[in-house]
Amino acid sequence: MVRPLEIHRPTLRNLTLSSEAKMTGDLFEVDKRLALKPIVDFNSYLRAAFADGPCTCGRCVASQGDETGYEHSHSFNFAGKVANRRFATTAGSDVLLALKKAWLSFTKAELPGSGNLDLATVKEFVEPELHKRLLPLFVASGLVQEVDGQLQIQAQVAA
Repeated sequence: MVRPLEIHRPTLRNLTLSSEAKMTGDLFEVDKRLALKPIVDFNSYLRAAFADGPCTCGRCVASQGDETGYEHSHSFNFAGKVANRRFATTAGSDVLLALKKAWLSFTKAELPGSGNLDLATVKEFVEPELHKRLLPLFVASGLVQEVDGQLQIQAQVAA
């Protein structure tokens, strides 16, 4: 004997979530802004901003990797893995352009052209495994300078 398929009609009672279910549901919700193209592009840009291994520019080769006296670092150590900044695509103006687009998409406001950079807000739209690349890239590109523990956007880059 084949039983007829039972259809359960939703009632207000079984559609109402308990406060515990609401809190648990919030934990797994993803901010839809993170899927916006400028945000995805910025995360891809961060991933591609560094190449594996120490810097092999003429200056670093001549000094055998000794960066003493360099204004900005060429090689970085990310959790035991050495990487070098790709100079051709990470000039301060390039970093600023990518950051401005992502910032506008995420915050719906223009990135300030000077003053302090809110790194906490930037980290909200950057994938957690890429957080460690932000400060080295921002400082090495000349986009920001650390002043009294604050990251100051450099006016000459922003202009």
